[in-house]
Amino acid sequence: MTITSPKRIGALALVAAIAVAACGGGASPSPSASAAPSQPPTSSAPSAEPSASAGTGAVTGSIIVSGSSTVQPISDGIAESFKKANPDFNYKVEGPGTGDGFKRFCKGETDISDASRKIKDEEAAACKEAGIEYVELKIAYDGITVMTNPANSAIACLSFPDLYALIGPESTGFDTWDKAAALAKELGSNTVLPAAPLTITGPGEESGTFDSFVELALDKLADPRGQINPETKHTTTRPDYISSPNDNAIIEGVAGSDTSLGWVGFAFAEENTDKIKELEVSKDANGTCVAPTAETIADGSYPLSRSLYIYVNKAKAAANQAVSAYVDYYLAEGTIARVLDVVPYVNLPAADLDATRAAWEAAK
Repeated sequence: MTITSPKRIGALALVAAIAVAACGGGASPSPSASAAPSQPPTSSAPSAEPSASAGTGAVTGSIIVSGSSTVQPISDGIAESFKKANPDFNYKVEGPGTGDGFKRFCKGETDISDASRKIKDEEAAACKEAGIEYVELKIAYDGITVMTNPANSAIACLSFPDLYALIGPESTGFDTWDKAAALAKELGSNTVLPAAPLTITGPGEESGTFDSFVELALDKLADPRGQINPETKHTTTRPDYISSPNDNAIIEGVAGSDTSLGWVGFAFAEENTDKIKELEVSKDANGTCVAPTAETIADGSYPLSRSLYIYVNKAKAAANQAVSAYVDYYLAEGTIARVLDVVPYVNLPAADLDATRAAWEAAK
């Protein structure tokens, strides 16, 4: 077993919560309140235990999973639990970013690609050219948290026009918040931006969180302003900010400046509320501000909500028992729900999860 990216807070609790079920034992207790983050569990009751077939100890072989740092703690925790029941099963889980994960996946270097967005057309074309067929499996919901330092009392909510004015392609060189005020006003916003240093830290272009943020928050405002790249069909951010593929580095960057700004996956922000302040977000200028919570992400009222996926190489799943058995366990009744009782992502509705399972069965 090799894990190449840092464990997130709660990972040990996650494994403990599902290990008994994975080993085919008796009923597993719910995670204790002390083990869970501040976000309440997203399910109203403990989920059913995963299929006991995962606890036979008969699964052998190894798998390689790479991609989204957002999805990584789900795939990681499930793989570790699956190994406890199957000692001869081995795995490697990496979280360099959705884009980097698809590069490896479409070269045939990995079995499964974690993704915090859908595969892009050019990525799908690369897979097709390499003869790689895959199945897309939606596994959970997540949100993107916009954040600042807790000391920044001047900002509580930002609209999409504000975010475009602060982070978008026309904001290059703005080194104080108020320098974005004229652009924000041009876009219809009345938000008062302080005359304070603006230090931005966020994901880089290799990250699905970067892509999702651009698509959700910036693209619609960039299009009428001629700021869409005709090749990618998307805009981009200003280039002069501190970018990192490491969520820990992003948190530390925001924590390190009293008037900082940044964005990261909701689950990771929730685990670091002692260091950062989550901001409410409004889709429209001067609109209704909505805080990121499990409930607002699940019902879609939080404007920066998104779906999470795993992509499975169909040929590798057919040829390698370890791949197919791991995905079976991943989608078994209760497996994802137990993870999400500890790590604050949001469960799929039952109908969506059933659709995911049907897609997997059809792909086998």
